[in-house]
Amino acid sequence: MKKILYLLLFFSSGLFAQSSALFEEANAAYADGNYEEAVEKYNQILENDETAVAVHYNLGNTHYKLNHIAPSIYHYEKALQMAPEDEDVQNNIIFARNMALDAIEETPETEISGWMRSGLSAFSISGWGWTGIAFMLLFVMFFLIYYFSSRTLLKRIFFIAAMVCVVFAVGSIFMGYSSKNLQESQDFAIIFSEEVEVRNEPNTRSSEVFILHEGTKVEVLEDFQEWSKIELANGNQGWMLQETFKRL
Repeated sequence: MKKILYLLLFFSSGLFAQSSALFEEANAAYADGNYEEAVEKYNQILENDETAVAVHYNLGNTHYKLNHIAPSIYHYEKALQMAPEDEDVQNNIIFARNMALDAIEETPETEISGWMRSGLSAFSISGWGWTGIAFMLLFVMFFLIYYFSSRTLLKRIFFIAAMVCVVFAVGSIFMGYSSKNLQESQDFAIIFSEEVEVRNEPNTRSSEVFILHEGTKVEVLEDFQEWSKIELANGNQGWMLQETFKRL
């Protein structure tokens, strides 16, 4: 279990001085073993509508220390949404998921869809955007070299390089746009209740389909009054009360 707290990422996110002070206080409380105090201070930052990968990551670490299954997984998932390429988050969420009782096997996906999902998750949405900008800057640089060069061979080389950069820039923008659409089309949630009865219809009189436990991740398909239809990674579906889970 990695214990390293994020510092630089938080301060580079441009949060206000007050939140930065709270962040430092929360980190100090965590380092001293005052985990409840650390949770309180991290949550104060989120209550101010100011969020960052560091805050959710550190909250995940703190809740893990307190054996809070659902909050730990929830905040690691939030950090993973914002920084899917972050190895620390990827590693720590595995430890948190191991605390959950439900072992849901994912439905095997096709090779093409697996490649696409892996590609989209390689960077965050902003990461794909910055990648596109970097390739556009390279295109401008190579094109200028091509334009002002007097040697035929150099002109050919840098023209080809400029065109390749354009292709990669457009590809990065496409991947970022696709990642954004995928993220907006999916509505995931983490179960916070210790045990939840999932039913075949949105009422308490319907039959129980299966039981889920704290920390399990579900996808919300639709809402009906105080009920939501959910789907597990293995494709099983049912209805559960909205008060039992927290949306990501």
